[in-house]
Amino acid sequence: MQRSAGSAEKLAAHGHLLLRDHLIEQHRLFYPQLPFIVAGAVDSKGDAWATIRTGSPGFLHAPDPYRLSIAAAREGTDPADDGMNDGDAVGLLGIELHTRRRNRLNGLVRRHDDGGFDVTVHQSFGNCPQYIQLRDFAFVRDPSAPTAEAPRVLDRLNELARMIIAQADTFFVASYVDRAPGRREVDVSHRGGKTGFVRVDADGVLTIPDFSGNRFFNTLGNLIANPKAGLLFVDFEAGDLLQLTGDAEVILDSPEIAAFEGAERLWRFSPRRMLYRPDALPLRWTFQPDGWSPQSLRTGTWDHTGR
Repeated sequence: MQRSAGSAEKLAAHGHLLLRDHLIEQHRLFYPQLPFIVAGAVDSKGDAWATIRTGSPGFLHAPDPYRLSIAAAREGTDPADDGMNDGDAVGLLGIELHTRRRNRLNGLVRRHDDGGFDVTVHQSFGNCPQYIQLRDFAFVRDPSAPTAEAPRVLDRLNELARMIIAQADTFFVASYVDRAPGRREVDVSHRGGKTGFVRVDADGVLTIPDFSGNRFFNTLGNLIANPKAGLLFVDFEAGDLLQLTGDAEVILDSPEIAAFEGAERLWRFSPRRMLYRPDALPLRWTFQPDGWSPQSLRTGTWDHTGR
């Protein structure tokens, strides 16, 4: 992916300065501010899932540069929880929607008990603020109190799921590769654009434009090596989650790439397993005045492509 985008030589020369095996002080101070963290995990079937863990600010902290501690109880209704056992590889994304700050890391779970766990840092790096819409958060209940709503397994993308995707300006994607026996690397990242930038076709396949970013290509590189992905859509006003796992295909050459302003390539996602979790989060977000990312506003829409 880096060679196809012309960034391989630059990243080979400077990437080691950005990719670290520990959390720098700036990021150690950043995580305790957050009310949630996005996680990517791989279940016992080998499927990738993206999810969210929440808590009052301070539920995340780094006792030393090589560990991030997460004081969050297990969630049996979350399919990602099956991939968050002791010794499992996970990816984490700390993202502050009201400031556009974010940090990504991956590593191994070291579980204390069912009430929390550490992640030992394998890789950590900062991300630019592009395509992040500004939102302010508020808790609507104690973050330790579970919802009374039961999750709903979907056998297809129904009208509600399609609406959540069609109204989304943000989603999260988990991916992974097995580099060697016993050496799995999991990543989870943010994707943003104008409302409706994710297209859902009649057959339930999602098509997503890929915009210019940091050119590490953690996600797309993983998908080329291993086409399994997990997508997470959040209803920021209702606290609902739509979790999808399935198969992805990276499209480097298509007429639609040029038709969608700002897109450098596309990727498609075919969901195999789907779960809708109403009121799953104790958080609600409100869109800030002038909260649109300038980069998002410079991108096109599927309406312009005639699809």
